[in-house]
Amino acid sequence: MKRPAVLLADDHELIVEGLRHVLEPRYRVVGVAADGRALLIAAEKLQPDVIIVDVSMPLLNGIDAVRQIRKASQKAKIIFLSMHPDVVFVREALRAGGSAYVVKSSAGGEILTALYHVLRGRTYISPSIDPGALESLMKQNSPAGGADNLTPRQREVLQLVAEGRTTKEIAQILGLSPRTIEFHRYRVMKALGLHTTAELVQFAIRHHIVDL
Repeated sequence: MKRPAVLLADDHELIVEGLRHVLEPRYRVVGVAADGRALLIAAEKLQPDVIIVDVSMPLLNGIDAVRQIRKASQKAKIIFLSMHPDVVFVREALRAGGSAYVVKSSAGGEILTALYHVLRGRTYISPSIDPGALESLMKQNSPAGGADNLTPRQREVLQLVAEGRTTKEIAQILGLSPRTIEFHRYRVMKALGLHTTAELVQFAIRHHIVDL
């Protein structure tokens, strides 16, 4: 029987090598992506059975990358890895199309448990996540004025601005004109009620769109 193909997406080399060591006896690690935009390319090219993706990655965070993967109708099972046990991020990961959410502090053997479940069509959440709090939050709508109210393109621009990239750099990354980037930036700040770049960066850090 052919071993399931797994694509790893994480910008920390030690995490990737640790996962590879755990996975390779049972699974085929077919590729590694170090940022969210590289993940989009690798997912389309490799068509893996499972993608293990860090929530926080440069250029495009894991949750937004998975939203785009799902929009492209790719069927890979998604396992999110994160340092954050906050149920808000678990909710967004599941809504984006994830089947599992594993906290990095326990990711060693637990990743094998998550893989076992998702390949059988089940959902897996790290036991450290409060199931009652998650169930309650899943029933709630996202609050107005949050990042969920932005378009996918606006979220991309928000992350890249918060990473400290210039308008010219963002335009090159997204294949748009600098003027279009400035327009998106203006719309983001208006939608979020922000007035300075510093406020925008603080918002992105607080919502783990970027990490310190």
